[in-house]
Amino acid sequence: MTESPEQQRPDVLRRRLRTSPARLRTALTRMPPWWPLPVCVLLGTASGLSYGLLASPQYEATSYAMAVAEEETDPSAALGYAQSYGRLVTSDATLSYAQGAAGEPVRALRTQVRSETSPDSPMIAVTGTSDDAGRAADIANAVIEAVIVSSGHVSKDTGVKLIKFTHAMKPDQPVSPSVPLGTAVGTAAGGLLGGLVLLVRPRRTGWSVSAQVPGPAAAEVPGPAAAEVPGPAAAEDDTTADERELVR
Repeated sequence: MTESPEQQRPDVLRRRLRTSPARLRTALTRMPPWWPLPVCVLLGTASGLSYGLLASPQYEATSYAMAVAEEETDPSAALGYAQSYGRLVTSDATLSYAQGAAGEPVRALRTQVRSETSPDSPMIAVTGTSDDAGRAADIANAVIEAVIVSSGHVSKDTGVKLIKFTHAMKPDQPVSPSVPLGTAVGTAAGGLLGGLVLLVRPRRTGWSVSAQVPGPAAAEVPGPAAAEVPGPAAAEDDTTADERELVR
């Protein structure tokens, strides 16, 4: 009794699923050993190009504040307080105070603000990041103002106050990579990954590296003397003949 096509279809699918890994292994073994390198380069190029085309540009704006010691305070104390206030830039208290002027919630400001200080000068740099150039400048200015106001509340106790050094301006160009740069970076990363794959993957079975070591060369005796050198067997025959003559 023959089966209908509907009944034979599951068996055909099972056979194809069973033979697919073997076919895949066969296809991979027939490919050249360096195939991961061009594949990784193509994937890296496509990824870098896609990122450059689809990712929104990011802008950065930076404002600066300086710690100044009052008359009765040691000037070296300003450097230490600048380091302390630089750590308070990204605190929840500072960001909560700045969120109104920045136009961003505290959760967003945590990822859009960073601060930098110098070990040699009492300077604080606050950088705002956004996909809008004007918003990036607003974030930097709002946060630096919040830090200055907070330092003013305790300036009588610390003897150090912050003053604004420069105002953040609207940036003209984004800091995110352009399409050519993103493509180049993706290509380089893909080439590096492909090279690492070639280095760490196991060798195919049957590969061997052998070196041909030449055997010792026979000593060459010039002239007819080479034919006159007797071998061990000839010397033994001469000794036996002499012994026979002595016996007689």
